Amino acid sequence: MPDIGSGADGRHPRTRLDDNFSTPIRFSILASLGDGVELDFATLAGVLQANDSVLSKAIAHLQDAGYVSTRKGYVGSRPRTWIRSTDAGQRAFTGHLGALREIVELGGGQLRWASDAHA
Repeated sequence: MPDIGSGADGRHPRTRLDDNFSTPIRFSILASLGDGVELDFATLAGVLQANDSVLSKAIAHLQDAGYVSTRKGYVGSRPRTWIRSTDAGQRAFTGHLGALREIVELGGGQLRWASDAHA
């Protein structure tokens, strides 16, 4: 019988999911901040269709985890905050996506294996 519940390392890939991406907003922030992308707060809020409070809390969480950094400055006389992912954040997000892909692949494998058993 094939081992249909584990990834390449013998453990189910769900064990490699990063809880820092457990909310759609935190997941979406890192997805929006790809390699070298830096967005100001208002633009990020618009892209993600998120209100300021939700976005601010999510950024603070990811910043505490070391996954994003912020920079404050001015455009003319108006204060702005820019957000970008850190190298650690990009590595964590890439690992999280890889684990999600493996879960989907294993699920499909389980379905194929189950249907083969009934054939």
